[in-house]
Amino acid sequence: MSHATLQRHGPVGVITLRNPPVNSLSHAHRASILECLREAEADPAVDSVVLIGAGDAFCGGAEIREFNTPKSLAEPITRQVAETAENLRKPVIAAVHKVAMGGGLELALGCHYRVAVPGAAIALPEVKLGLLPGAGGTQRLPRAIGVAAALDMIVSGNAVNSEKLAPLGLFDEIVEGDLLAGALAFARRIVAEGKPRRRLRDEGARGERLEELFAAQRERVAREMRGYPAPPRCIDAVEAAVQRPFDEGMRFERECFLELVQTTASKAMRHAFFAERAAARIPDVPADTPALPVQRVAVIGAGTMGSGIAMVFANAGLPVSLIDSSTESLERGLRTIRGNYDTAVARQRLHAAERDERMALIAPAASIDELSGAQLAIEAVFEDMAVKQDVLRRLESVLGEEAIIASNTSTLDLDALAGVLRRPERSIGLHFFSPAPVMRLLEVVRGARTSARTLATAMALARRIRKVAVVARVCDGFIGNRMLEEYLRQAYAVVDEGALPREVDAALEDFGMAMGPFRMMDMAGQDIGWAVRKRLARERPEKRYSKWPDLVCERGWYGQKTGRGIYRYAAGSRTPVPDEEVEALIQQASREQGIARRPVARREIVERCIYALINEGARILEEGIAQRASDIDVVYLTGYGFPGYRGGPMFYADTVGAGEVVRALEAYRPAHMGSFLDPAPLLRRLAQEGSRFS
Repeated sequence: MSHATLQRHGPVGVITLRNPPVNSLSHAHRASILECLREAEADPAVDSVVLIGAGDAFCGGAEIREFNTPKSLAEPITRQVAETAENLRKPVIAAVHKVAMGGGLELALGCHYRVAVPGAAIALPEVKLGLLPGAGGTQRLPRAIGVAAALDMIVSGNAVNSEKLAPLGLFDEIVEGDLLAGALAFARRIVAEGKPRRRLRDEGARGERLEELFAAQRERVAREMRGYPAPPRCIDAVEAAVQRPFDEGMRFERECFLELVQTTASKAMRHAFFAERAAARIPDVPADTPALPVQRVAVIGAGTMGSGIAMVFANAGLPVSLIDSSTESLERGLRTIRGNYDTAVARQRLHAAERDERMALIAPAASIDELSGAQLAIEAVFEDMAVKQDVLRRLESVLGEEAIIASNTSTLDLDALAGVLRRPERSIGLHFFSPAPVMRLLEVVRGARTSARTLATAMALARRIRKVAVVARVCDGFIGNRMLEEYLRQAYAVVDEGALPREVDAALEDFGMAMGPFRMMDMAGQDIGWAVRKRLARERPEKRYSKWPDLVCERGWYGQKTGRGIYRYAAGSRTPVPDEEVEALIQQASREQGIARRPVARREIVERCIYALINEGARILEEGIAQRASDIDVVYLTGYGFPGYRGGPMFYADTVGAGEVVRALEAYRPAHMGSFLDPAPLLRRLAQEGSRFS
């Protein structure tokens, strides 16, 4: 049970926050902290108070288990606890180690003094949940460190190390060594010196040229965070700290917080927060299933994906053996890796020593025989069944009996791949997304015979390499690419019917997608989609596709890498330029198929593409390919650029209503490729029942 404790260390009362693992502010914990503060004030033997966290953390903020429950807003709320500390007649010192985030930092801001260890992570991350700090953070932080620095922290939600914030005024001392001993010494010193209590509420928000600063931040937020209501409100609240008396600013902060809590965007972002955590749970694999300890990884294939995967493991401190069938390709892959690290150093995202350490972890291998010491091998070779099966056979012949053999395939049948192994239970799909070091998503594909231990190992490894893992069963394209196929089918079809590629991209980017479908395919490479279409034409001839994308590919126009795809690209540029020749090919394909071109409204473009995603997601759920609807949302939020403020396709379906989605799908069905919009049975059932995916 969460419960703070008060102990005397001489004249210093030490209140220890206790709610493992990060001493979060549950209702019971808040109440016990408040009780301890009052007890310390009433004790004449106590002349000062230190707040410190048990374990490694001061306080990680709100208790996520109480989110969306009455307890999260039950008194005492965090604001009241911080105000009690602030109004105590004895000096109160917050002693921060490891973490002070959200409400935890706001509690520390209510104290009169703050000390910290070096390297403590300090943040107000509420904006990432579509909210703003609601316990005085927007009012006290600008008074503590100045308006510019506070605005950056509050609007971004990113953590800053304690030693960077100390010179700005947040911390009165950085404690080397034992934090409690340092905090006790600090408390005794300020009492002995008769230092006054420093209440941030009594100070002014510091800064210069603030009107220009707020204007620049608003312009940046409008440009970079369109669709998210919290960042503009964060700016408004910090501006209130400058322009209004403290109590009035606090009331305004509270009004903004309560307004944002009710927005669909915040509900969507909170849904995403919990969805990521739910994705790690596999109902039939107990949490205590022993995982294989992975100490060395082998990556087969040094192309773009293979070299990126090697970087992912090196970044996590794991030694990697990298191999390729071609010495030239291997050397090129290593040069690419080195170049990527050099760029990170040049942009000051990495120290040169860190680059050298990571490069030293990636060892080229001349032969598969050199991979025998790896506990995990991942093939990332050409997307061809026979080629991949050959690699898997050779890996099994050299690896230890417990080693896991993984495929990075994005579409191929994992069970067919694993069928060539003597022990298919140790096979699994690890579908990384490009660029692998950047993209957070990892689709973990569970084959028919994948063992619980293999699955548990993959999930544990995903956490180690800081990926968001989502489990999928075997089908063509798994979760993400199977849904993407229907999204692209409708995008191509509306172009057949009269829209231009730039109109489709603009409509979907305005909806919030990070990139329109045609810009996305030009970036990925049109030849990749072409290869999939040709394979499916052989394997599933009932599937129909628009003709014009193939006409583009037949001319060798594969996108950015060839300087031309659906768009043109100037040398060295990634900016798409509409291509009249491609538009002529589109019109030709429409004529040859007997399709009369017409103007296509933006709403139709968006609904056909996004509702096709939702519809295929419903089929994936019914078939058991995905464990839960929220897993599908995680895939699209972390791997496919779906707007975070809409919560993922399945959450978005809930906000629109299943009945409305079904109505629209049926209305568009007579159009070109309309047969692919037949509503999934699950979607129809939800519409009839008035139910939701979530």
